[in-house]
Amino acid sequence: MFTGIITDIGTVTELDQQGDLRARIKTDYDTANIDIGASIASDGVCLTVIDLGDDWYDVQISAETVSKTNLDKWAVGKRVNLERALKVGDELGGHIVSGHVDGVADVVAVKDEGDSTRVTLKAPEDLARFIAPKGSVALNGTSLTVNDVDGRDFGINFIPHTKEVTTWGDVSVGDRVNLEIDTLARYVARLNEMA
Repeated sequence: MFTGIITDIGTVTELDQQGDLRARIKTDYDTANIDIGASIASDGVCLTVIDLGDDWYDVQISAETVSKTNLDKWAVGKRVNLERALKVGDELGGHIVSGHVDGVADVVAVKDEGDSTRVTLKAPEDLARFIAPKGSVALNGTSLTVNDVDGRDFGINFIPHTKEVTTWGDVSVGDRVNLEIDTLARYVARLNEMA
């Protein structure tokens, strides 16, 4: 489990497509405190650490995960949002995030509003019903509040701090973004279907 509060920006330094995709991610985390088998959310995707070095870790990514996320667009040099898994007693500053991406949203507009940036995204049709104004979503692993919804389009405002400590400062129209809907929204929708 994660909170969607990004604690490092890593960089993809190696990609190796064998049976599965293997990626090496450079990090500022103290890798002496990371165990083989640990989960690290990388752009919102819960990935398992399979090897470690002084300032990097390796993950193995199944074809299923690549097909359901934006990891098919990863390239050497790509910056990625990172979050270590929650530990008992950690502050829950965002919302409960599983790291199981539901689909990919497309950035359709980017507009500066004062010091903040308004980003409009288009959700996949089957996920749009789970997104509500003032609700939570995780986008590339970042816990965010939805400002407005218009059909499949939804807007998010990024304050300067968020743009500095995540990869959201690099956002542009056409980007494909990992989307995880709020677990609570999923359960409410399911209960409504059964009523």
